[in-house]
Amino acid sequence: MSLKLVLLAGSSQPSSQSAKVAAYLRRRLLELGHCAAADLGLIDLGTSPLPLWPAEDPGGAWADCAALLREADGLVLVSPEWHGMASPALKNFFVYAGRRELGHKPGLLVGVSAGQGGAYPLSELRASSYKNCRLCYLPEQLIVRQVETVLNGELPADEDDARIRARADWALGVLVQYARAMRLLRTTIEPAFANGM
Repeated sequence: MSLKLVLLAGSSQPSSQSAKVAAYLRRRLLELGHCAAADLGLIDLGTSPLPLWPAEDPGGAWADCAALLREADGLVLVSPEWHGMASPALKNFFVYAGRRELGHKPGLLVGVSAGQGGAYPLSELRASSYKNCRLCYLPEQLIVRQVETVLNGELPADEDDARIRARADWALGVLVQYARAMRLLRTTIEPAFANGM
């Protein structure tokens, strides 16, 4: 059975750097042979925003996201840093997402920063986003700093670009191993309690 992954670009801005990073990571998953194109979903909250919870969703945006997530074996979650925080679009996503979509699936956190930051949103997401959806964040994470200057062309622009590309390939490999190992786990855990404590 082939591995299915979803990449989530968490910026509410269209054509965001988060979307660029998500597209780059998707391409690397293909080039490294981890997944087939048909098994890689991409959710861009900048081009396909979710209504602010609990508003009505007449266009079915959440239904489309949920269908992708339910089939996935793992998630790559790309978070921009806005004033040291995760974006409102991402926080809104986690009000929608539950255990049916994300329960006991591995998640690779990827921070994006225009400067030297990017860590605070990942700490925020680790602390507050997994409780009810049961997403299992990897102990590994990736932070793409100076994002406008890296991951742009086919070849690295400099040493920093080469370093983050190598680290990204390694982190994706870690996610793939967790996703394969956790498949059986999801079939053996009974959903006895709807919400986390």
